[in-house]
Amino acid sequence: MNMTTPPTAALRSVHTQTLPELLTQIGGSLVVSTYQAGKLIVVRADGETLNTHFRIFSKPMGVAVDATRLAIGTSSQIWISYNVPAAAAKLEPAGKHDACYIPRHIHTTGDIDIHEMALGTDGLWFVNTRFSCLCTLDFDHSFVPRWRPPFVSAYAPEDRCHLNGLGMVEGTPRYVTALGQTDTPGGWRQNKANGGLLMDITDNRIIATGLSMPHSPRWHRQQLWVLESGQGSLAKVDINTGNLSTVATLPGFTRGLTFYGPLAFIGLSQVRETATFGSVPITEQPTERICGVWVVNIETGQTIAFLKFEAAVQEIFAVELLLGAKFPEVINEENEVFKTSYVIPDAALAEVAFSAPTIDGH
Repeated sequence: MNMTTPPTAALRSVHTQTLPELLTQIGGSLVVSTYQAGKLIVVRADGETLNTHFRIFSKPMGVAVDATRLAIGTSSQIWISYNVPAAAAKLEPAGKHDACYIPRHIHTTGDIDIHEMALGTDGLWFVNTRFSCLCTLDFDHSFVPRWRPPFVSAYAPEDRCHLNGLGMVEGTPRYVTALGQTDTPGGWRQNKANGGLLMDITDNRIIATGLSMPHSPRWHRQQLWVLESGQGSLAKVDINTGNLSTVATLPGFTRGLTFYGPLAFIGLSQVRETATFGSVPITEQPTERICGVWVVNIETGQTIAFLKFEAAVQEIFAVELLLGAKFPEVINEENEVFKTSYVIPDAALAEVAFSAPTIDGH
């Protein structure tokens, strides 16, 4: 693979030439969250090279996308932004951007240690790790608990099992991962190396146990997948027996997963020798651990492209594809685009009596 190095000092990365080619073929871009660096990274093809565009957020973790929306879970808020194509046309350089995500709702949840999120048929779902439950939002509450593991006896801000991963099936929550079947404050830490589990929430069935820090359960091609992060692997799961079949072992702590056809886009973190990651199998291996995004062919297990961060970014949480947005912008602060872009109902457009920089209808 040929690799190119962008001329970036503080936030340095290298990538295979195949990655921008791949994003161009797909007609999309990647959004990657790194809570450790406090950034949302928009990964965009720019001709034959890759553009890594950083936006500052407070501890961004969970990310959810659909055809028009981008949701980001931060240290105490959830940002929900909408793509306003007319605003993209106003960005510099002219004609460069094809999407512009502007915040529409910023909901304060408090510090609940939001992990994975997903936009489903009935709105946004997210993992509330501190309270050990799956939640949705309404206007009256910080969050609305909708499900918790049957072995967790009460809602309490105690991170009892480190619920973390959320997998959707046909727009509905179906699979979750946790780091322990425990019901005491931080109880999962005692057996974090191999106490992880994978559950089906429709019948509260535990599908697999004895996993090493599992994350990111996903249903793709009529198959359940999971990242066994402590092993640095991507695996298929037999939902009847709970057996895992490793498809690829990667040079980092695997966390953050999305698919496109036969391709898996996987986040890798270096992970450090800390109380959280100590004694996890991957930290005891002598090989170098890498931070970045790896693209694996799930039919062969081969790596076909990657983006590796060499400075400033050591941990990745979420990886998502923005299909149809090849060179998007994400607005994260008040600026002229933020203040002068308006989206109003189609029925009202006929009565608009002023000239605004950006007016778009629904």
